[in-house]
Amino acid sequence: MNSLTLVIAVWLSILFLGACGSTTSDRALSGGAIGAGVGVVGGALLGAPVEGALIGGAVGAGAGAVTDENDIDLGEPIWR
Repeated sequence: MNSLTLVIAVWLSILFLGACGSTTSDRALSGGAIGAGVGVVGGALLGAPVEGALIGGAVGAGAGAVTDENDIDLGEPIWR
């Protein structure tokens, strides 16, 4: 898997899954968790899992925070 494919896969995962929850904080929290998970996998493939998790978590939290619950609604988060 080349790095461009990996970057595209990470971005799509974050954008599609970053809006779990009904409030902005729920979406930011779940987006950060999902982004960190995707970042660990992507970072591990490139040899830097910690950096991947940090970057993925930050991007996922940002994507979750800027989305509206009407954009993507996957239901109530498991912590509610």
